[in-house]
Amino acid sequence: MYRYSNGQISLADFKQPVGMNLKESNRWVKKAQTIPWLEIEKRYAALFTNRKGNVAKPLRLALGACIIQAEYGFSDEETALMIQENPYLQYFCGYPGYDDEKLPFDPSLMVYFRKRLTPEVLGEINEMIVRDAKERQEKEAKSRDDDDDSGNHPGTGGNRGTMIVDATCAPSNIRYPQDVSLLNETRENAEALLDVLHDPADGKKPRTYRKRARKDYLKYTRCRKHTAKMTRKAIGKQLTYLRRDLDAIDGKLPLGKTLTTRQMERLDTIRTIYEQQKYMYDNHTHHVNDRIVSVSQPFVRPIVRGKAGKPVEFGAKLDISVVDGWTRLECCSFDAYNEAGNLQEMAERFREREGHYPSRILADKIYRNRENLSYCKEHGIRLSGPALGRPKKGETRDKAQDYRDECERVEVERRFSLAKRKCGMGLVTAKLRETAAHVIAMSVLVLNLRKIQCAFWELLTYLLAIFMPVEKWAIVQ
Repeated sequence: MYRYSNGQISLADFKQPVGMNLKESNRWVKKAQTIPWLEIEKRYAALFTNRKGNVAKPLRLALGACIIQAEYGFSDEETALMIQENPYLQYFCGYPGYDDEKLPFDPSLMVYFRKRLTPEVLGEINEMIVRDAKERQEKEAKSRDDDDDSGNHPGTGGNRGTMIVDATCAPSNIRYPQDVSLLNETRENAEALLDVLHDPADGKKPRTYRKRARKDYLKYTRCRKHTAKMTRKAIGKQLTYLRRDLDAIDGKLPLGKTLTTRQMERLDTIRTIYEQQKYMYDNHTHHVNDRIVSVSQPFVRPIVRGKAGKPVEFGAKLDISVVDGWTRLECCSFDAYNEAGNLQEMAERFREREGHYPSRILADKIYRNRENLSYCKEHGIRLSGPALGRPKKGETRDKAQDYRDECERVEVERRFSLAKRKCGMGLVTAKLRETAAHVIAMSVLVLNLRKIQCAFWELLTYLLAIFMPVEKWAIVQ
């Protein structure tokens, strides 16, 4: 069950020990004031349909802990300890006063926080934060009489605004997949399941040759150079050992032996890996559909990106859109897909939010296919980039416009860079599919919180420039 909190308190009402004086200008205090906690809490409370049972942790603590973890890259244990030790983080998480007597929650609860705050819920929370921040910006713009409308490019049919789209990969924290090492790990997991199924009262345990299999694997990995013949021989040996283990497991299951749900899922993963590796071994190929590259994370797929130094990445592929500096997660999937197929859906979602289509869409070359070009032409949207095919005779391109479009499109690359360096998208350490998707959605939300914080400092700089003399402002700079 869930019980509503007392809402946002001011820093003056935050109970502090004698001698502690928290500053109103602290970034976590400002960040807490920019988030519409009450509106988000109503959405979070709707997730708890049962009126009985233990009371869940409040939204302010759950969401605040996830934001802190994404901001700093802490582990679950370190996040709980930092909240316990830092008064500013306690104020951000909704504490009535400073309390370092005990941990705010058991670190294992972070898994439940991530499961409850799904990408869909975080998407709604992101929209609430963006809408609230845009309303404040409009009020500030009116008070400052800001007539600059450079971000509002009028188009045909009442279209306004610019949408920048691009795709990237959020790599998961897995070992680089090699067939021999993957089969060795799979074999070890199969042997562990066989140990669980075996009962000493049933007699002698089936032979698995695990010591010999381990020696064969170490003999291969300790070689400095691996020839194709050597690799194929090592794969064949590991497949033989794994097949023997699976046969032994199949012999134990009909005898009434049971496995837990998690162990059965692991067994299904082991069978799939064996079938895929056996198919590639027999057909002398390195390609198979829905290839599993990790035993612990079987949902991870190889994503071919073609980037320098990283032609293939292993993780989730995602699309984001940037409008007026605000970032939104448009699509996220662990299966490879063509990002050009999502452009029309992103434009329609833009129309639902703003009430009109964008006047232009700045996108990569891959988005310029015939379907997207005809769609944009029908709705009066200019899709950046050259036309398909050869240039027409006598056609002259507006190179200045192309240069401006390309310079402005770099904004989405900045979003990717900041999300991967500072917001946890660079290496997703979550182990489950739903928690990994949460980490990606949370990194996008933290990106917008960072933009709000930067906007606050820009406003502060503007006010200082007005009210302080020019000579003193030069000294401050």
